[in-house]
Amino acid sequence: VQLQASGGGLVQAGGSLRLSCAPSGNIFSLDPMGWYRQAPGKERELVATITSGGSTNYADSVKGRFTISRDNAKNTVYLQMNSLKPEDTAVYYCKAKKRALNIKYQYDIWGQGTQVTVSS
Repeated sequence: VQLQASGGGLVQAGGSLRLSCAPSGNIFSLDPMGWYRQAPGKERELVATITSGGSTNYADSVKGRFTISRDNAKNTVYLQMNSLKPEDTAVYYCKAKKRALNIKYQYDIWGQGTQVTVSS
């Protein structure tokens, strides 16, 4: 099972985009789910995460502009990005932790990434 991200594109500064990420097959107990991004020449960084209970965590650089949400029934996570800035330009990756009763069987699943480009 893979995570499939979509919704990226080219937008002008101040615009909005909504990213979606869903598993390609049946899989359960994905918790937390989140978004990361990697700009050219930079390391991958956390954007936002959300637990199945709805607890959220945001990078300081996106607080007040981005909103993460999820549909637990569909194991789908969303990222609403408003007031986009050129510095938000990056490849955005979704990630989920596959939970298991035995911690040694837990693992991370990454999506393939979707490009977000914000023009000035």
